[in-house]
Amino acid sequence: MSEQWSLTVDCARPRELAAFWCLALGYVPAAPPRGFATWEQWQRHHQVPEDEWDDGAFIEDPDGIRPAVSFLKVPEPKTVKNRMHFDIQVGGGRQEPAEVRWPRVQAVVDKLVAAGGTVLRADDALGVPDHVTMADPEGNEFDVL
Repeated sequence: MSEQWSLTVDCARPRELAAFWCLALGYVPAAPPRGFATWEQWQRHHQVPEDEWDDGAFIEDPDGIRPAVSFLKVPEPKTVKNRMHFDIQVGGGRQEPAEVRWPRVQAVVDKLVAAGGTVLRADDALGVPDHVTMADPEGNEFDVL
């Protein structure tokens, strides 16, 4: 039996980064835990100090299939390359012709640049455009392929 899991991203501005990744992944802000109408009610119930209410943000797959992602505020800035990253797989895979796959990739890249992402480089495989390495607004690397 596999374990339920989620991914956590350390960051400086959890809500802003969560909004970017909702757009990038097609996710939505996570609903408050069962039994609570709002996150504020949950935080009050668990006696979370109000000055910590913006220390985290949570997003989830609207279909409830893919893992949730948490964004937690940390004091230190990002200093080195990620060892783990998201691959946003919009092109349909290498079995799709480049003339079909690449416009899909480019459309998502354009959307994410408009939302604050940065293109780091575009890579090719055997001379055919393959994927774009980007950074989110806090510099976390990811690929669109």
